[in-house]
Amino acid sequence: MTPPSFNHRLAAFFIPPVIACACSEKPQHDRPNVVFIYADDLGKGMISAYGQTNFRTPNIDYLISHGVSFSNAYGCMLSAPARASLLTGYSDFRNPSFNNNDKWHISNGGAFLYAADTAAISAAENKIDSADVVLCDGDYYLPQVFNSAGYVTAQIGKLEYGFTATRKQLAKHGWDYYYGYLDHVRCHGYYPPFLFDNGRIDTILSNTRIDCGKSIENETDITFTERWNMDGKTTYSQNVFLQKIISFLNDNKDTSFFLFHPTQLPHGPVSVPEVHPEVADNDNLTHLEKEYASMVLLLDEQIGLILDELRRLGLIDNTIVVFAADNGHEIYYAQEGRCEKPYRNMTSGQLFDDFYDKYYSKFSGDVFDGNAGMAGLKRSNLEGGIHIPLVFYWNNFLPEGEVRSDVVSNYDFLPTMADLLQVELPVEKDGISYYKNLVNGTSLPNDRVVIVDSYYGPAVISNSGWKLRYYNRLDTYELFYLRNDYKEEHNLIEDYPDIVDKLKKSLTFAAD
Repeated sequence: MTPPSFNHRLAAFFIPPVIACACSEKPQHDRPNVVFIYADDLGKGMISAYGQTNFRTPNIDYLISHGVSFSNAYGCMLSAPARASLLTGYSDFRNPSFNNNDKWHISNGGAFLYAADTAAISAAENKIDSADVVLCDGDYYLPQVFNSAGYVTAQIGKLEYGFTATRKQLAKHGWDYYYGYLDHVRCHGYYPPFLFDNGRIDTILSNTRIDCGKSIENETDITFTERWNMDGKTTYSQNVFLQKIISFLNDNKDTSFFLFHPTQLPHGPVSVPEVHPEVADNDNLTHLEKEYASMVLLLDEQIGLILDELRRLGLIDNTIVVFAADNGHEIYYAQEGRCEKPYRNMTSGQLFDDFYDKYYSKFSGDVFDGNAGMAGLKRSNLEGGIHIPLVFYWNNFLPEGEVRSDVVSNYDFLPTMADLLQVELPVEKDGISYYKNLVNGTSLPNDRVVIVDSYYGPAVISNSGWKLRYYNRLDTYELFYLRNDYKEEHNLIEDYPDIVDKLKKSLTFAAD
């Protein structure tokens, strides 16, 4: 069985291979290539395999039904710490000079610029580099794990930590090739006048909007008109990324490679070239909701094309395709009286406080139920903010359609890849390898914990099913047994003091 083919209208987005990478020797075919597709702000509930009913995501569903998926996978509460955690193997709660959440998503966020004159970029990069947060000498970033095994590495899309980075940092972290945005301010628009192409600036003359065509959230007649004013918005960034990915696969088909594609999709504000035919006539959705759904559908279609190209090149049996998201769901289709931002209980009219009145889709008006019935959204330490989809597809090697229930994290991916490649890590990471769990279901230790930070404070989740959540606005904790209470409705803090004390010690250890 193969997934549905792409819509013919995507064919125009392809160009002949043009990327040249420094290639290693011919691959050892017992070592797989790795293609990691990292969705941006994609809630688990937006995938039809996990309950989405307004449209289907057949290619993501195909990966899930033909691969190994994780039912208890955790990212971070926000884009930048999620990417930093993934690329370094450390929890975003770790608090020495490195891996400090403030440095990941505050001091580095927004320091870049909407550059009308690209000559100003080098000076901005120098300023950013002077405040760079770096690993200790000898420690590995994720691409360096693959470098040490002789792989060619590439990153295409929303580069690095997802906020501010530089070309110097990309090279230092071990990327042989990269293409995309280097800052979060510009990558919230989908029509960039320039992108970064392996050290040089790639000018896209057809796009003339300095703000990359970034639209405005919260739907009104004015924002609708502004969003669909296509002056200076010709070339859609995700289509360029798709061209670069296809080119990279063709140019490196005879090497071992790691390709990381951190997509923009479906991060808002909403921006899509056209409404997808599947939802165009869906009377259950507003026009803005149809546009947002089209972004998810475009992501799904592009995943399908990547799979098709791997098959065409004869690489599908020697390539692991990984699909995940960085954090929980976010609302980009707010409209007065429908589903509002700031997030409001549409029954009571009050803003959610995520303690006494926790965010749930059924109370917010979210027609998509993007967090799949869980409490909370992006930025929160509730499950809806940190619980993510994670699936591995390796044709004819991994079992089909199996689900692993062990608790795994964003920061486990690096040690898992090191285990796969038999690379010895020079420094102990916060993450652990789940490679054996992936391949044959070997259970992780029952007392294993994952720690994730948030705007409310940290949460610690144990492989035994317990979750301790801190809520800093009241300086208090909640305890949940997720195996029976994934919606986090029943606080057991008074009933299990020994478990609370044990999980609190995990938080103390992580902050040392």
